[in-house]
Amino acid sequence: MADNKQTDNRKQLGDLSVFPLSLGGNVFGWTADEAESFAVLDAYVAAGGNFIDTADVYSAWVPGNSGGESETILGNWFASRGNRADIVLATKVGAGVPTPRGLSAAAIKTGVDESLKRLRTDYIDLYYTHYDDTSVPVEEIISTLDELVKAGKVRQIAASNISAERLEASLDFSAKEGLARYVALQPHYNLVSRDTFEGPLADVAARHGVATVPYYALASGFLTGKYRPGAKVDSARAEGAAKYLDTERGQKVLAALDDVAANHGAQHATVALAWLAAQPTVVAPIASARTVDQLPALLAVAELKLTAEELALLTSASE
Repeated sequence: MADNKQTDNRKQLGDLSVFPLSLGGNVFGWTADEAESFAVLDAYVAAGGNFIDTADVYSAWVPGNSGGESETILGNWFASRGNRADIVLATKVGAGVPTPRGLSAAAIKTGVDESLKRLRTDYIDLYYTHYDDTSVPVEEIISTLDELVKAGKVRQIAASNISAERLEASLDFSAKEGLARYVALQPHYNLVSRDTFEGPLADVAARHGVATVPYYALASGFLTGKYRPGAKVDSARAEGAAKYLDTERGQKVLAALDDVAANHGAQHATVALAWLAAQPTVVAPIASARTVDQLPALLAVAELKLTAEELALLTSASE
């Protein structure tokens, strides 16, 4: 049974009510097998979580995988738990594996049907265009997504990896034609990668009231604080995370996280997520856990509120 206090923390994203930490499904079928994935999913839901993020392409980068593995595991979990209606499910289209690459009408329609089959459901709560396809006019993309909403296959639509100009054009077209509009944006955004969102893209999101759901919220694990000079970390993403150690910004951010975490007796990951959650338009950062032990530090973002001074310290360190 979900803790009532946790449930009370839910945020609005379009017509959806979501837990303030979205559980990333990129590890399902990659570093977490089906049994481990089920354990993480069960623990997340038991703690009040209800917002799960995946994509049709997860995890095509793993040798022997062809894409769709994460969605398949989630579909099996829904079937075994009978809890589909309790979950806000987000997935994506357009990366090109296993469906056709791009955002043509045909690619989107094929993609949604294949995702629904793997997920063993008849609707997706939040459907993202994974990577913008500038060869397709925004009018075609939005019109196709609107068809999916009208058909009941998708409840709300969203965009990831899109420019400020294309996001603005998409929102303008939706408003002009009275079609489904993007209610969420999923950018790369964290304490050591701010220019991937802040600026024109963030301005468009704020101006149009688009909720932000950042990915790489913990910079591939760097912001958990476990990456230090000389430390060896057992993780498939260790190489990507360790590169931040060599930067002045990375060192400053680690020092600031040390201070703020000590102030609260909190984990570094919780503090990094709490900074992100406090930024304008951010509704729920995305973070993944390959084991149940990694979950508590992520879930704690729902309760941790940083002071204005702590937020300023972290912001300054990350500049």
